[in-house]
Amino acid sequence: MGAHSSRDLDLSDSESDAESQETTHHESDSEEAYGTPSSHPSDRKRDDTKTPPSTDDVESRLKALKLKYNNSTTPNLRNAVKLYLHVGGNTAKSKWVVSEKVTSYSFVKGAPSGEEEDDEYDDEGGSDPNACWLLRIGSKVRARVDENLQLKAFKEQRRVDFVVNGVWAIRFFSAEEWDCFTKRYQDCLFENTYGYEANDASKLKVYGKDFIGWANPEVADDSMWEDAEMKTPPSKTPVRRGNDLTEEFEDAAANGGAIQSLALGALDNSFLVSDSGIQVVRNYSHGIQGKGMYVNFEEGKLSGRKGANATPRKALLMRGETNMLLMSPMTEAKPHSKGLHQLDIETGRVVSEWKFEKDGADISMRDITNDNKGAQMDPSGSTFLGLDDNRLCRWDMRDRRGMVQDIVNESTPVLNWTQGHQFSRGTNFQCFATTGDGSIVVGSLDGKIRLYSVSSMRQAKTAFPGLGSPITHVDVTFDGKWILGTTDTYLVLICSLFTDKDGKTKTGFSGRMGHRISAPRLLKLNPVDSHMAGTSKFRNAQFSWVTEEGKQERHLVATVGKFSVIWNFQQVKDGSHHCYQNQVGLKSCYCYKVVLKDDSIVDSRFMHDKYAVSDSPEAPLVVATPMRVSSFSISSRRLQM
Repeated sequence: MGAHSSRDLDLSDSESDAESQETTHHESDSEEAYGTPSSHPSDRKRDDTKTPPSTDDVESRLKALKLKYNNSTTPNLRNAVKLYLHVGGNTAKSKWVVSEKVTSYSFVKGAPSGEEEDDEYDDEGGSDPNACWLLRIGSKVRARVDENLQLKAFKEQRRVDFVVNGVWAIRFFSAEEWDCFTKRYQDCLFENTYGYEANDASKLKVYGKDFIGWANPEVADDSMWEDAEMKTPPSKTPVRRGNDLTEEFEDAAANGGAIQSLALGALDNSFLVSDSGIQVVRNYSHGIQGKGMYVNFEEGKLSGRKGANATPRKALLMRGETNMLLMSPMTEAKPHSKGLHQLDIETGRVVSEWKFEKDGADISMRDITNDNKGAQMDPSGSTFLGLDDNRLCRWDMRDRRGMVQDIVNESTPVLNWTQGHQFSRGTNFQCFATTGDGSIVVGSLDGKIRLYSVSSMRQAKTAFPGLGSPITHVDVTFDGKWILGTTDTYLVLICSLFTDKDGKTKTGFSGRMGHRISAPRLLKLNPVDSHMAGTSKFRNAQFSWVTEEGKQERHLVATVGKFSVIWNFQQVKDGSHHCYQNQVGLKSCYCYKVVLKDDSIVDSRFMHDKYAVSDSPEAPLVVATPMRVSSFSISSRRLQM
């Protein structure tokens, strides 16, 4: 599985040859049957003795020939296409088979529940306000037009691939028909996503005048992508299945506990957080290894009540990686928490229990993160950031009554709200991350991504519009130039660079970007891989990890089901990359590498850049499943095609 699949999907060569041979054979049979003169001399002599055909015979033969040749070029059928089905999965035996030689497609308005719509609504839409646009192809395909189709267009082959209970492809009989379909598809997708008819006024309303390039990417300014490309020699992303990443080390989880998350350290140790405790492992240039100290969770200790779920949903390293903040959910159904526990890693003891409070009232937090990309290595760090649906704030652990040494004999100390803002409503924050200087990027339920400077959490300097899908995870490069958002079906990569009125290049964290804003790029699975992933969703996409000024992240990694998917960052930014040729809508990259495991992957992330050795430009990739953790090397030598 991987980028190779998009090449295996080629319909052109063998299929066309077979059609050509079939057509030649039928034409020969037809000509002989209709008495058409043969090119063979003996046949010509024999034909000369035949009685000339009557006028009626000639006319009937001409009609038959006309029908035959019309069928061999473009069928006399509205919206005619050839329908293919992909079989064999992602194996050596995978292939395309013809499902219907000639059928037709239509965009219809109907109920997504599957109720039949009236034919009069084809390409027009009905009066039901709850109806949405559906794609219908013959009697075999009927699905809502949305990102779950995973539609991928190939202009040169006059074809599109998509997923609907299987992987399908349709080929058009002319380039004009391909253009017509893809334009209509984009219009239906826009209307289903935003609830407005796809026109210039609606796009202006959705995106705003500064982001009109997001609605019309073909006219967007891509100069910033080109200016910001890495100056280091590009490495190639592999496309051959046999050229997989090399697994350097694999180890089982200790104490039989199921791993829930990774807390990678930049110093000596990393940590595997399970449902029964925390395992300490050592960091090496080939990955993480070893069974060190194990801290057991006492039943009810982290949840506050006996028998309750104690598994932390977030583990945050701080104070030179000697302490860890453990954030547990209030209930299984809600991700929010009213407090956290502070673990002293060196002694293996929970030294304090903190609660979130503002103006004397208990509040909750959805997520926490470090003040900046390298803050966990600061031995004196005592503050961290918190996020809730409508809150963004900084917490201070320096208790006014002094450090709490024994939580048994002390009441739970209150974290001090030192900076932040409680928004009245409507922000629906979901996730956040920080840059090297402490600027903050926040992703929201409505798909918006907001940028806050290091000096203010009250008003975003830049707010990127949503593309219709909630942002479930967000990351940002150390220099703040690139932002990576995770949605269920794709990743969105945003360039935050802009040129101000004085001609200086800045990021969107420092000021209003104006109207010259680059269109984002999407990172997607090709339809075959997407179908193999099933109902699994993209999770926790992030850049490789650098904390040094001037260094550039090299790869991006995300988890989807049993797969860790890796993109070459340089390749994604390259505007001349072949994935971006003749595409429809926003530029989308389908070239990636995949790590496939036997079990669902909990998390995948790169170790700190300091663990990249001389023959590998990238630090090892760590992949955790519930019962095992693996480390992979992705040296440039192994990534060559």
